[in-house]
Amino acid sequence: MRRPGTRKLAVLVVSAAVVSVGAAAPPTATASGTPRKTPVAVGYGGAVASVDADASAAGTEVLRNGGNAVDAAVATAAALGVTEPYSAGIGGGGYFVYYDAKSRTVHTIDGRETAPLSADSGLFTENGKPLAFADAVSSGLSVGTPGTPATWQTALDRWGSKRLGTLLRPAERLARDGFTVDDTFRSQTASNETRFRYFPDTAKLFLPNGRLPVVGSTLKNPELARTYEELGRKGVGAVYRGDIGDDIVDTVEHPPVDPASGWKARPGKLAEKDFAVYRAKLQAPTRTSYRGLDVYSIAPSSSGGTTVGEALNILERTDLSKASEVQYLHHFIEASRISFADRGRWVGDPAFEDVPTRQLLSQRYADSRACLIKNDAVLTSPLAPGDPRHPAACGKGDKAAPTTYEGENTTHLTVADKWGNVVAYTLTIEQTGGSGITVPGRGFLLNNELTDFSFAPADPAVHDPNLPGPGKRPRSSISPTIVLDRHQRPVVALGSPGGATIVTTVLQTLTGFLDRHLPLVDAIAAPRASQRNAAKTELEPALYDSDLRKRLEAIGHSFSLNPEIGAATGVQRLANGKWLAAAEKVRRGGGSAMVVDPVR
Repeated sequence: MRRPGTRKLAVLVVSAAVVSVGAAAPPTATASGTPRKTPVAVGYGGAVASVDADASAAGTEVLRNGGNAVDAAVATAAALGVTEPYSAGIGGGGYFVYYDAKSRTVHTIDGRETAPLSADSGLFTENGKPLAFADAVSSGLSVGTPGTPATWQTALDRWGSKRLGTLLRPAERLARDGFTVDDTFRSQTASNETRFRYFPDTAKLFLPNGRLPVVGSTLKNPELARTYEELGRKGVGAVYRGDIGDDIVDTVEHPPVDPASGWKARPGKLAEKDFAVYRAKLQAPTRTSYRGLDVYSIAPSSSGGTTVGEALNILERTDLSKASEVQYLHHFIEASRISFADRGRWVGDPAFEDVPTRQLLSQRYADSRACLIKNDAVLTSPLAPGDPRHPAACGKGDKAAPTTYEGENTTHLTVADKWGNVVAYTLTIEQTGGSGITVPGRGFLLNNELTDFSFAPADPAVHDPNLPGPGKRPRSSISPTIVLDRHQRPVVALGSPGGATIVTTVLQTLTGFLDRHLPLVDAIAAPRASQRNAAKTELEPALYDSDLRKRLEAIGHSFSLNPEIGAATGVQRLANGKWLAAAEKVRRGGGSAMVVDPVR
């Protein structure tokens, strides 16, 4: 996303094996020393795909120096905290999916942020009414206990081979020396300029000399470099039992607002105890069988694994490889609509809610919902959920639950190493710029993840599993996914940012790759549709302006325009130890795919 200069690559599609092979030279550096971006790379020694060339380079540096996929994922994520500070950082959280090549098993970490222990269902209400979303976001109330540092350490303790301090050094160097500002970074800053000016520390960092950063200039973050150095030296205890955590708590309880701005930044309720009890949760992945493959993802508190999995099960009985483009998109949209209807009713933090994960992922339940889909008619949203505990053919359960808003500027990275281990990791501070609050002297933004909770029940008569609670994790749509063949070897791994559109982006990319036989980089680049149990399906311009839209409208679909949906990355296992890394060609300025030893 940071530097122009994407190279043109020849892509060869090899029959129905769904293998995309390209010849890619190693990324050359720009005049500033930053690697150029390329959306696809093929070679040996491991692969990294992210939205940013500096971050991908940090990951491949670790792989080149003998680190494994987990080590490289942590290094890449830390670098993204520098170059993608509005999307991710140690002030946020995320979900980590890991494939262990030795045991051929998949493991996951829930590193989602948690509400304060003092929170209750009325966290976002004042005088008996829900707060306006804008008032909640740029405040201490929106900030959950960060999970990213704990996720990194948990992953390294279980599967890594290097120390956290070693893996933070590329990011520390990048923060100290700076990165090159591009159009996307400037535009994201511009869209946040008003609220960034509410907070002097944020304005000082991201509005140098009181102005928007200039494209082509170098943005340095020495405070974050020092924070990374301290984190590497002291370990994550510096966050959960030490000075960094104390500074976060003080910032949340007393948001450092410019008095002249007139902004009312409501104080939050985070306390030292919230940090002391926080744990990144090791848990079993979701598993869905699709076209003879096993699809693994993250279980609740994220809805990603259950919602993508249910939609795949709904589509299992339809041969999408032979369907026309109209029928393919029609069935994809309707499966998305149905699975989102069920997600809204049933998915929340399983520590607080009785989430029927196994039943939501059963083929029996999917079949009972798939019969709602007709080739020549469109379901009406909001669609009522079914009851996965008691499947009834074409049955409907409670009233529809609306899809809550989720910020879209998350980031995703995908890594594979020479031993065959794979990581799909999506991390976030929620919306672009998070809460807008920078921790003074620390150089990172705090999340606004708690606004992913429902502020109030949509219908008091229907249970909402996503209301706030003490220590509760808000529901997410993050969907890092790893697909294995019948021998439990990787086929592909991928994920995307995009708030609630993550689910539909991952689903569309998977079906484009597995069913429509697109090369991975083209499945990622394909124009997207996103239906989330709403009256209208969102379309990117290439679909909205196409004849396909008119043909879908003839069936009964309604559409709205979304300029950009998601920003996916992925890796694909090829033969003889070779990997393909793929990223966006255009979205967010294009992504960065790298391998250790490219095939020229």
